[in-house]
This record gives sequence, structure tokens and C-alpha cells, in this order.
Amino acid sequence: MTSEATADPADGEREPGAPRVGLGVIAREWGRIGCIGFGGPPTHIALLRQLCVQRRGWISASEFEDGIAATNLLPGPASTQLAIFTAWRLRGTPGALVGGVCFIVPGLVLILALGALFLAGDPPLWVLGAGAGAGAAVSAVAVQAAGVLVPTSWKRAGDRRAARARWVGYALAGGAAASLAGPWMVIVLVAAGLVEMGVRTRPAVPRPRGRAAWPVPLALAAPAAGGLGALAWVAFKVGALSYGGGFVIIPLMQADAVDRYHWMSDGQFLNAVALGQITPGPVVQTVAVVGYAAAGLVGGLLAAAAAFAPSFLLVILGGARFDRLRSSAAVQGFFTGAGPAVIGAIAGSAIPLALVLQHDWQFGVLAAAAVWLLGLKRGVVSALLGAGALGIVAALAGWPVT
Repeated sequence: MTSEATADPADGEREPGAPRVGLGVIAREWGRIGCIGFGGPPTHIALLRQLCVQRRGWISASEFEDGIAATNLLPGPASTQLAIFTAWRLRGTPGALVGGVCFIVPGLVLILALGALFLAGDPPLWVLGAGAGAGAAVSAVAVQAAGVLVPTSWKRAGDRRAARARWVGYALAGGAAASLAGPWMVIVLVAAGLVEMGVRTRPAVPRPRGRAAWPVPLALAAPAAGGLGALAWVAFKVGALSYGGGFVIIPLMQADAVDRYHWMSDGQFLNAVALGQITPGPVVQTVAVVGYAAAGLVGGLLAAAAAFAPSFLLVILGGARFDRLRSSAAVQGFFTGAGPAVIGAIAGSAIPLALVLQHDWQFGVLAAAAVWLLGLKRGVVSALLGAGALGIVAALAGWPVT
């Protein structure tokens, strides 16, 4: 136990046996990770492990790995949910709220500031160039994000030939759905999960009625008119449906933000996705830029609150039941099927993202980003910053950027 732990009795539903850590300590440490967590979920997980397991000894290594496994079974940004879960593990609901907010806010402030710059009515030429360049690389980032998920999902499918054939089929279906079906993509993801769940649990577990299909009406429903109500609903869907990684919600968000409500153009949406990658937070924070485009600062804050609310609720209300979730054959079967469909959807989202590029030089930037990410196996942040720099050069050279 460290000297900074306190014996505050108001610990909410803190896990029995967990050390009592002061809320001030949680605010400082989780806020620090929120400030330096560039690089996405792998960086977030490494920093949380270093803090909670290696440096402070607050959580055992096995408990931390169980937390990773459980949060990866939930919809929503998994590394953000892990940050909320580890704080909940130490101080219950108050810890979850303080740790989660302090983890999210630094990246949120930065992405809203950058979003305001890129969405300004008359931004400087270099800003337009940086946005066009970074946006051109987003398709390559989507393919790279899908590739990172493949080994674990392939291993989870097992060694049997039929299981691996189904894995390939689910992935192809997810890719086709993301490319062609827009918001209807969720039906394919749910269907893949239900099929695999049926295959793996048929002898012993009756098929659940209605529960697993809840994402379908959630994804398709939308207020007829725009405004803050529509924005909150779109953002909530983003937080509630981002299975397997934030990129899976890109086709859903693009359909609403660009095609349905016309809050932003295709180019501005690409900029928003790029900003979600270069800031220290999950790609789900892209929704804050969408909110800013729809209703200014109030819209950005509302969108962020609605998108992250499901993560807080899932951890606070269900954290004590994570072991049961992980041991459920039906849940494991569903995600064994939905997982490859999600991977295919993330990769498939690269196609519509590439099709909205307007200028020949952007395809050159996309090719360079693909070589950097997929050939040389380098980082996403450096790829997007480099693409943005190439866009600035193109703008200053007089090439079209809008």
C-alpha cells in the first residue's frame, strides 16, 4: 500500500480487497495518462499497466489482464473502458467517474481546439492543406487498424477448418457491408455473431430471444429532424456500437454526419477522423468534432458526453459481473463471430473514405501512408503528421486543397 492511499469509506461499489486510493491521486495519474497517451489503445493499456501493476502494485497482473479481456467484450472504446474499470477497481463509482473524466478530458480539449481551427469559416491556407493531406491518409490508417486485430481474432476462431472458413466469411461480409450498406452494416455484424453463437452453443444453450439484436434498431433509428436531439442520439450510437475498435463506427457516423444531417462535408469528416487519431484519446473522440460542426462548442461537449456515457454505465453497473460475462459461452460465441465481421468492416470503411478524395496528389499521399503503415510498420501518429506536412507543401505549391 502506498502512502498516498486513503481510508475514505465512501467507496461506492469498490471491488472487495482493492486498495483505497485517494481520488486526488486517481485524478492526477489518470489525467497524466490522458495527456501523454498518444498512439491509441496499445499506448493506453501499456501506461495503465505500468501505473497500476508495475509501479504502484494496486492491481495484480492477472486481474489487469482479466480487465483487458472483459472490456474487449464490451461495446465502446476498450482502452477508455479499461481506464474507467481500473479506477472503479480502486474506488468504486467515485473513482470510475474521476478517473474516466480525467483520462478523457485532455484529448477532448485538444481535439475540440483543433476542430475549431480546421472548421473555421475561413481557415488559413496551410490549415486547409494539412487537413487535406492528413485526411488523404485515413484510408490507410483504417486498413492498418483492421490488420492489428487480425491475429488475436484468428487465434480465437480455433484450429478447425470449418471455424476458420466461417471467420473468412464473416470478415468478407463485414467488409462488403461497410463498403456498400452504410448504417445497415450493423445487421451484418449482429448476424455474424448470432450465427457463430448458434454454432458454438447449440448443444447446451438455448438461443436468446431478442437480446443480441438490440444494436440493429439502435443503429437505424434516428430523429427525423436535426438539432441537439439528433446530435445526442448519433453520438450515443457511436459510443454504444463501437465493437472491436472505434473505426467500426466510421461508416455509421459518416452516414449521419455527412449524408443524413449535412453537418459537415466529406473532406471535413476525413479531417475529423484524422484528428481523432493524432490526439491522445480514442478515435471515438472524432464525434466531438462532428458535434462542433453541428452546434459549436456546446455540440462538441454534448456529443462527447453522449458518446462516452455508455462506457461509464457499462463499467459502473456491470464491473462486478465481468467474470460472469467472460465465462458465458453465448457471449464468447457471439464475439467470436462478430469479431472478424468488425475487422472486415474496419478494413471495408477504407473504400468509401478513399472515394471521397478529390485531388490527384491526395492519392499519392495515400499511397505513401500505406507504405509507411503497412510496408514499414511505422506508427499512425507519424503517418498522419507526415501526410499533413505533405498537404501543407501541396497548398503552398499552389495545388488545390478544397
